[in-house]
Amino acid sequence: MTHGGSRTVRVGALARVEGEGAVRLRIDGGTVTEARLRIYEPPRFFEAFLRGRRHTETPDLTSRVCGICPVAYQTSACQAIEDVCGITVDGQLAALRRLLYCGEWIESQTLHIHLLHAPDFLGCDSAIELARSHRAEVERGLRLKQAGNTVMEFLGGRAIHPINVRVGGFHHVPTRGELRPLAERLRQARDDALATVAWVAGFDFPDAECDADLFALAAPDTYAIEAGTPTVLPHGDGANPRTFPLTDFPARVVEEQVPHSTALQARLDGRRHLTGALARYAISGHLLPPAVREAATSAGLADPASGEICRNPFRSIVVRAVEVLYAVEEALRLIGSYERPPHPAVDVLPRPGTGHGASEAPRGTLYHRYTLDRDGLVTDACLVPPTAQNQGAIEEDLRRVVQGRLEQGEATDAELTRLCERAIRNHDPCISCSAHFLDLTVERRRRA
Repeated sequence: MTHGGSRTVRVGALARVEGEGAVRLRIDGGTVTEARLRIYEPPRFFEAFLRGRRHTETPDLTSRVCGICPVAYQTSACQAIEDVCGITVDGQLAALRRLLYCGEWIESQTLHIHLLHAPDFLGCDSAIELARSHRAEVERGLRLKQAGNTVMEFLGGRAIHPINVRVGGFHHVPTRGELRPLAERLRQARDDALATVAWVAGFDFPDAECDADLFALAAPDTYAIEAGTPTVLPHGDGANPRTFPLTDFPARVVEEQVPHSTALQARLDGRRHLTGALARYAISGHLLPPAVREAATSAGLADPASGEICRNPFRSIVVRAVEVLYAVEEALRLIGSYERPPHPAVDVLPRPGTGHGASEAPRGTLYHRYTLDRDGLVTDACLVPPTAQNQGAIEEDLRRVVQGRLEQGEATDAELTRLCERAIRNHDPCISCSAHFLDLTVERRRRA
């Protein structure tokens, strides 16, 4: 170990994240001068191959972007196309769309909590090791995930890349009676969700704070899931949220290419921002049902109605558990008030123009924009996923947590590697599925 010199710490492949990425740290004289999250997967060209396809094809095509949160891509795509064509999906069709989204929140958030993130807090290197030491908790998580999958299979036709979603609604809608078994499954899941909130509340959380602006959709009188208005809580001024119309998204959230990553990075009004569970809870947590808010505060989260904001990324696992509980409760509410609509979808006839759509994927705000010609063919497409927006905040978190560790004393490369992985997994980046172990390269040199 070179004390007081310069070091470069490279994490060649991140474990327990969805996709392939790497980290590069530059440390000069005990100061972190560079922290980079490098995404090295090849570009996938979804925006390019959407061009020339019919407007009705966009939900099925974009769902292939992610096998963990395909409903988010389908929902944002449907909204953008419906916006172009001047169609509003409301009533029970909108309720079914939200119910399907609840299923995705349950399965995706539960996957992250139990298999990707919890091992960090319990001294385990993998979900398999966690299952050996915490079998009951992992089995509970698998039951919860299966409940979410059941919702997606029932409404979407299958859990991965659902086939029942279409622009304007669904190909088929259930009867009220057909939803009863689903409600029974969710009532059982509610107990598991409550137990999960209590479980993660007992983890040991390092002190940390994200200094980025918080960004999420907000909806009147409800916790935003499948739709809403873009809302910003500026860092240092959380008492004064700002909103803007979705049509302004391209001018406000600007993507740029960075040399160390194949993925674009986005900034909001030229500043770092963070979207996802922490942002949603800060912006809309006061709208959660009383029982869910009580579970959140009992788990140690500040009540957003009090004006306090949780900015500790390590506590994001608690917020995600609360959101799972909310998704279960909301799904039960939607089923309880459901009446079968007369038609499974509204007609969406093409017309030329540009439309915008956004929804709250488990990892944050997912934005779609499409331009159609008079025949309904896509001439331009833009997809801005949450991870592209969060990369700047993740890199700043890396710099901060590593700097804090160095100020406590000298740290080995192995210790910094583990710390970097924990900081990244706080944000559940969706790069795509990964099962790599760590390949760490360290370069050191003495300061001249």
